[in-house]
Amino acid sequence: MKILLLGPKGQLGWELRRSLAPLGQVIALDRHGEAGLCGDLADAEGLAATVRALQPRVIVNAGAYTAVDRAESEPALAERINAQAPAVLAREAAACGALLLHYGTDYVFDGSGERPWREDDATGPLSVYGRTKLAGEQAIVQSGCAHLILRTSWVYAARGGNFARTMLRLGAERERLSVIDDQWGAPTGAELIADVSAHAIAQVLRQPGKAGIYHLAAAGETSWFSYAKYVIAQARQAQQTIKL
Repeated sequence: MKILLLGPKGQLGWELRRSLAPLGQVIALDRHGEAGLCGDLADAEGLAATVRALQPRVIVNAGAYTAVDRAESEPALAERINAQAPAVLAREAAACGALLLHYGTDYVFDGSGERPWREDDATGPLSVYGRTKLAGEQAIVQSGCAHLILRTSWVYAARGGNFARTMLRLGAERERLSVIDDQWGAPTGAELIADVSAHAIAQVLRQPGKAGIYHLAAAGETSWFSYAKYVIAQARQAQQTIKL
């Protein structure tokens, strides 16, 4: 089975290369591409041509424009990567009969909830990032392709940029940090997401009726402040350099 993996060098992409390998031949393309194949999510025509050339059984889109604040000043680029690219992948997946696995975010909601979000909760994104991610989801659903959309949040991993690694860096550089304490979530490991993704793909290929949108997050919850305290405490315990 041929699996096209986009965004293979991000914190989730690295784990997906491992978890998807037992399922078949993984063709991992980053934004630089290779051998005439395109992995650049900002290149709609290149993406379409690549899917047509490869005819994969599964497409996994682990790439995204994730700079939430910067998206406010780069809305066109965020739109191309988060909305238009998934639309192209969905269209091509429908044409070749591929299953499309795409990753969503809790930013498609308005943040007003007092309990974990459910898949059937009304969406209401407040940011450019959230709106473009929701547009990508909607394009996939409307395309009619077989799809899995896994919404997750607060992703961390040993590789790539994430909150935990940022706290470790800032904790080593600064004597004081200010972290908000009024936003709650569930830190979720990229390894967990990748393992569940591989299992979900295998399940949907056997039982197509299980396709759809799912929320994927680790158990428990914490605030950004408590999360930062935990990361710094673990760093001190491991005798890493911390100035705080």
